[in-house]
Amino acid sequence: MHFGLMRRIITVLFLSTTLFQFACSDKVGNYITFKNPLQGESFNSGKPVKIELDIPEKTEIETISYLVDGKQFAEKPNKEFVTLDTQNLPLGYRLLTAIVKSGDKVDTITNNIILTTDKKPVKLKYTLVNTFPHDTSSYTQGLSFVDGKLLESTGRKGLSQLKYVDVRTGKAIKSAQIKPEYFGEGSVNVGNQIIVLTWQENVGLVYDANTLEEKSTFPYQASREGWGLTYDGKQLLRSDGSNKIWFMNAETFKEEGFIEVYDHKGAVERLNELEYIDGKLYANVYGANKIVIIDPKTGIVEAEVDLTKLVPKNYFKDDYEIGNNVLNGIAYDAADKRLFVTGKKWPNLFEITLSEK
Repeated sequence: MHFGLMRRIITVLFLSTTLFQFACSDKVGNYITFKNPLQGESFNSGKPVKIELDIPEKTEIETISYLVDGKQFAEKPNKEFVTLDTQNLPLGYRLLTAIVKSGDKVDTITNNIILTTDKKPVKLKYTLVNTFPHDTSSYTQGLSFVDGKLLESTGRKGLSQLKYVDVRTGKAIKSAQIKPEYFGEGSVNVGNQIIVLTWQENVGLVYDANTLEEKSTFPYQASREGWGLTYDGKQLLRSDGSNKIWFMNAETFKEEGFIEVYDHKGAVERLNELEYIDGKLYANVYGANKIVIIDPKTGIVEAEVDLTKLVPKNYFKDDYEIGNNVLNGIAYDAADKRLFVTGKKWPNLFEITLSEK
């Protein structure tokens, strides 16, 4: 009796499992999925990407629209593959979408790919033009050139400042203390305002460009830290210590998107102080004695320059000082085509020129 009952239970379980597997197989067979590319697959920028759907045989296709990051780039009346041109797309994660219309039914399928680059940055050389004094108490976080003088913002809670500096003497022309609860970071002048970032306080500060009085604040959004800041004439460009460059509305300070920065080795992390020069984005890399030059449309590092020889020799006395007081600060005098660089608490500001030879 007991053995017969067990046989019946096993038979029922077997039939149930078989029916369940058949039902699942039938259900999966009716799904529309991406055949190519694979989810999260990586491709080098500039290389075409084959995009193909796996569509059940009995599906009658009217149209398939293909989009990347919400923008349509192809449409087909059948399930033939299409090719995505990646030449001018930003690097990093890109969202692929296929919208399949079949009779009264519309299916939307999504996928992700990662765009990287195999292009090696051009190695630039620098020539030292001039050496100027720099305030060794200035933990430089932001540097730019405004109306014949430097605009510098410095860090450390309780010690952060915003100031105009005479290039030749290194002395402050006008300065303002940033509130002690803030760790000052990058800064930039836009019209009659100066925008200053804070590090981990999740807030940006707005100052009057003439009086250096704080006028207002604004909250951070998706990005959580403030590092470098510059202005391209339309938008603010901001780093947050990752490989992302955020684009912000220069009037509302709302984030409007971002690019991800890569070189041939992978993501370039810890992007710090920024300067926008002739359509390119110059960036310090925290902890590295180099400046990278980025295409702000794609995120590709096009060139870099090693400034190790400018690092003060035997100036900082212990490992903590050496490790923290790194190259940071890029300013450009657009009128006279002068490029200035310095570092945190460095004794000098350097004027340099860059070339490929």
